[in-house]
Amino acid sequence: MVQSRSPPRSPTTELSCETSKKQKQEDEQEQGPLGSLPEGPLIEILSRVPYMSLCRFKCVSKPWLALCSDHQVRKRCHQTLAGFFYKGMGRFCNLSGRGPPMVDHFLPFLDKRYRVFFPVHCCGGLVLCKCWKSLHFKYDEYDLLVCNPGTEKWIELPRCPIESPHLYLGFDPADPSRFVVYALMNLWESTEVTIYSSDSGRWTTVQIGWVEGTSLPGGLECVFLNGTMHLMTKEPSVVTVDTEGKVWRVIHMPENMTESYKDISIGQSQGCLYAWCIGNLNVCQLSVWALEDYASANWTLKHTVNILELFGRHCRKEDEFYKMFAIHPDRNLVFLTDRKEKTISYDMDSREVHVISTSGEFRDAQPYIPCFAELPSDGH
Repeated sequence: MVQSRSPPRSPTTELSCETSKKQKQEDEQEQGPLGSLPEGPLIEILSRVPYMSLCRFKCVSKPWLALCSDHQVRKRCHQTLAGFFYKGMGRFCNLSGRGPPMVDHFLPFLDKRYRVFFPVHCCGGLVLCKCWKSLHFKYDEYDLLVCNPGTEKWIELPRCPIESPHLYLGFDPADPSRFVVYALMNLWESTEVTIYSSDSGRWTTVQIGWVEGTSLPGGLECVFLNGTMHLMTKEPSVVTVDTEGKVWRVIHMPENMTESYKDISIGQSQGCLYAWCIGNLNVCQLSVWALEDYASANWTLKHTVNILELFGRHCRKEDEFYKMFAIHPDRNLVFLTDRKEKTISYDMDSREVHVISTSGEFRDAQPYIPCFAELPSDGH
């Protein structure tokens, strides 16, 4: 009996089989990261990695791209400093210097309704803006709104009852369900503060609980930390008020921060309130303190350094002016500028210096940390 045999496979058939096997293996590898863990725990893990790492994970495969682009993952992902907004200039500086900036400083999503707008204050990923609907506008006749450049959503606030107020935005991405805006009529011996709360959707005026005669310097020397607004005074000291205008406090500066120091500023990093100042003309020393014991208001001197050495200079000329304008929210990294030729970052741990700009455009820069959470109430 003759046994029948299958005909030999042609080269084309073998090539097709090999291609199919290879494609199957690639599909299995592509699905591997998603199949190794249930989607729920995987989302929890991805929600805790830095945002820039999440962006890199998108290149792994198509399933990873879909998962890392998911809004629920992105809005919970830890964010860090992305760049700086310039007060009143409607500009944004991308800190990484690589690729397109995370934020379009023109805020194009506002173009649907407004022709002119500029940032007033940036806090926790939200930006407080003054906006005008016409190019031919009166300066004091503006709309006030809070927008989120990360989600391109915004909320228009009711008109502030104070004429030409000094405004401060308070928002904590750890508690994205609400934000507040503080308004002061003037910075010299104010007796009242008007507070807008997204919870109530209205402005409320309360009597100031600080020492009578408290005066605040110009600019945005403020920090919103742990649900409390911290403001610099001219003394200098730090005065605080909670979101309801019920808890008031004065925090005195370190004892050795004498009158020989000037340009005292405050910021926040790693959950602590920081203060820094620059010595007199001859010393030109930067000193940085941290309020590690908040309850007792005891400051700890964290770092001192000669600013001239950081900028590669041997002496300070009379027309030279140096300023530390920000501290990184997650690292011992500070940012300084001479307001003319150079802006640098300085790592207080490694003592490394990096030039991030060769211009003085950082004069009124405000740190921006992206936030992808939804605004507290329905926005546009």
